[in-house]
Amino acid sequence: MRRMSTPAAASRSYTTIGVLGLGTMGAGIAEVFARHGYTVVGVEKDDDALARGRQYLEHSTTRAVKREKMTDLEQRELLGRITFTTALADVAGADLVIEAVVESLQTKKELFRELDAIVGLDTILATNTSSLSVTEISTANSRPGRVIGTHFFNPAPVQQLVEIVRTVVTEEQVLEDVTALVAELGKTPVVCGDKAGFIANTLLFGYLNHAVSMYEARYATREDIDAAMRFGCGYPMGPLALLDLIGLDTAYEILETMYRQGRDRLHAPSPILKQMVTAGWLGRKTGRGFYTYEAPDSPVVVPDDRTPSADATPQLRHDIKVVGVVGTGTMATGIVEVFAKGGYDVRYVGRSDDKVAGVRSAIAKSLDKQIQRGRATEEAKTEILARLTGTTSLDDLASVDLVVEAIAEDLAIKTTLFENLDEICKPGAILATTTSSLPIIACAQATSRPQDVIGMHFFNPAQVMKLVEVVSTVVTADDVTETTRALCAGLGKVAVSCGDRAGFIVNALLFPYLNDAVKMLEAHYATADDIDTAMKQGCALPMGPFELLDVVGNDVSLAIQRELYLEFREPGFAPAPLLEHLVTAGYLGRKTKRGFRDYSSR
Repeated sequence: MRRMSTPAAASRSYTTIGVLGLGTMGAGIAEVFARHGYTVVGVEKDDDALARGRQYLEHSTTRAVKREKMTDLEQRELLGRITFTTALADVAGADLVIEAVVESLQTKKELFRELDAIVGLDTILATNTSSLSVTEISTANSRPGRVIGTHFFNPAPVQQLVEIVRTVVTEEQVLEDVTALVAELGKTPVVCGDKAGFIANTLLFGYLNHAVSMYEARYATREDIDAAMRFGCGYPMGPLALLDLIGLDTAYEILETMYRQGRDRLHAPSPILKQMVTAGWLGRKTGRGFYTYEAPDSPVVVPDDRTPSADATPQLRHDIKVVGVVGTGTMATGIVEVFAKGGYDVRYVGRSDDKVAGVRSAIAKSLDKQIQRGRATEEAKTEILARLTGTTSLDDLASVDLVVEAIAEDLAIKTTLFENLDEICKPGAILATTTSSLPIIACAQATSRPQDVIGMHFFNPAQVMKLVEVVSTVVTADDVTETTRALCAGLGKVAVSCGDRAGFIVNALLFPYLNDAVKMLEAHYATADDIDTAMKQGCALPMGPFELLDVVGNDVSLAIQRELYLEFREPGFAPAPLLEHLVTAGYLGRKTKRGFRDYSSR
């Protein structure tokens, strides 16, 4: 795949930058340019707005002084480079004008019409819109070729990412010059086409909207949805908490704009989003959204009528002393270690003596590494290994209280195993599967005790990852679900509950997002490197989508995406053809040295 090129040096010089609108975003952009020695002309509609803009800049730079990011002298010099005015004509001598006014197409177009008669022929005009059509904004100017999108992220002085949005008529030199300028500001420019949402918002808001639909359907609680993505994917915030931070009205408008332009049903705002906006529940800024906050603009969540009661803390309704694990692969080995560390005697079953011995050896090695890092002791290692009993016979699971199956992701093999466990295990034993995509009800129906069958989806590596998805079928007994959640908590894991449908919580939210990224690349909308950069720097995700796909394995990703498509019959979930082609070609990611990137020389 084509890699992001280093921005070329600018062919023109810039001295004066005009910034239209000095709200939080506009003031931040003005600060960025002034920090780098540019003369800035900041324009607001009236004196009150101008005073607020000046205050934003003073507060922001004062915080930087307190944090020793700049000196008092540097602050005074920075503010001295900014001219504050209510006269649009004062940007006449600017080399670049960036508008950051209200997200209204009509307002922005009117500004660009007025600029036509004010600025010079060579002045570049930029819009900071996050969702509106840059092309449509450019039509208000007599020279649309000099119009470009420069989507800074909030707060602009801190966030590194800037999406450079080209239209079909943007002049190539304008694109190159603005990209180079943004790089000179110490920012990371990524180039994309003019499509509602650009890169980051297109991928982010599709994912957020899907999370809202999941919540609206009562598939999982708000707390469990957010915890699943934080602990399962390493995201800094859960999707519903993030929506509260962004503002539900802002999210609704962005989704509505994306839907109107692309007609992708997955971008149509979930009905509950509109209801909450209508009710004035806009998130943190109003004190209530998906969560309730102690005051408007406060980040502190307080209990409300949807907060789980302290009395609802899961309890062990079954007596669990001995745990069985079937399987000897990486996941099974990790699960054995987790239970043994948790103080449980563990009997694990493998297909051969060598595989059984391999589990014990792998756990011993894992514990040795922890001892070297000061996270375990030799005494603890001896105790943990003493709790392990390996066997090649399923019959040795007859007296265990819980069995966790962690074998091949093949439904026929799993159902046969559950038929055997049904015959072998004592009455009342809980039978759990670690499947990440197969229907748990099929395993349950292979037994005479479907009420005792549940999903325990550990994440890899099990001994490190905190999340466990506890998946109940329509016949799973409540006491089994409660016991499983309590058991996970006792192991130091974060348990989230959901129903038995493809993808559970994490994969159902993660893989459509990854699939959307592949479609974006497939459409030549942006490069793989730019898309990865946008999601890491713009959304603070630990990995970009193509980095993650290559780590997970494109074959694994395709299989999960196919399961989601078959389950939900949602056209937008159909696997991207490019993903299918890469798998067919054997480009599976890091494990084959080639996927979306070539790893043969690394």
